[in-house]
Amino acid sequence: MTIEASPRRATVSDRAGALYEIINSRRDTRREFTGAPLADDVLERILSAAHAAPSVGLTQPWDFVIIRSSQTLQRFRDHVTGEREVFARQLTGERAQTFARIKVEGICESGLGIVVGYDPTRGGSTILGRHAFDEAGLFSAVCAIQNLWLAAAAEGLGVGWVSFYREPFLRSLVDMPEHVRPIAWLCVGQIDGLPDAPDLERAGWRHRTPLASVLHLERYQPAADRQ
Repeated sequence: MTIEASPRRATVSDRAGALYEIINSRRDTRREFTGAPLADDVLERILSAAHAAPSVGLTQPWDFVIIRSSQTLQRFRDHVTGEREVFARQLTGERAQTFARIKVEGICESGLGIVVGYDPTRGGSTILGRHAFDEAGLFSAVCAIQNLWLAAAAEGLGVGWVSFYREPFLRSLVDMPEHVRPIAWLCVGQIDGLPDAPDLERAGWRHRTPLASVLHLERYQPAADRQ
């Protein structure tokens, strides 16, 4: 007997395929930004996707600061350049040579920065689901970043997560209060295409590992025991 797929099942399959394609083609963008302005309605869509992320206790503990000022972009880029140099001084030999070829940001090239803040006080002092696992709040904010990233990829945009910064500097730069933690600067913008492989792979810094290398059944098993 042949079972015909229902239209709804076909639609779900198509949606799943599109999602997996977006997940696997997404890149941490650095060099590909064109600098073309991003339309307000597109920005609102990707921020709405971020705001729809799951959150512990439905607290939605994130804030988004939109940065377009060229002066602010340059100030942050100067700070990141300094932190890049701090990291570079820790490297020697082949590692230093490889890192010298890696671009770590596209702050000015993108023309738009989104600073994501995590507010642990959102929702009050007693948060459903956080009493035994406080970091669930921080992880909720990271889910919002992932939502934004995938929505941007679906829109044909690039996103680059910049982590070469000191939190006190970024907090001061965008006037975040002391209780809000700046957990990400995201470069977001129009791109002229994306490479097939991540920059760090192409530069030889690291390579992806297969799923089997991180998969455990029932109990955690050290890598040596899974050979």
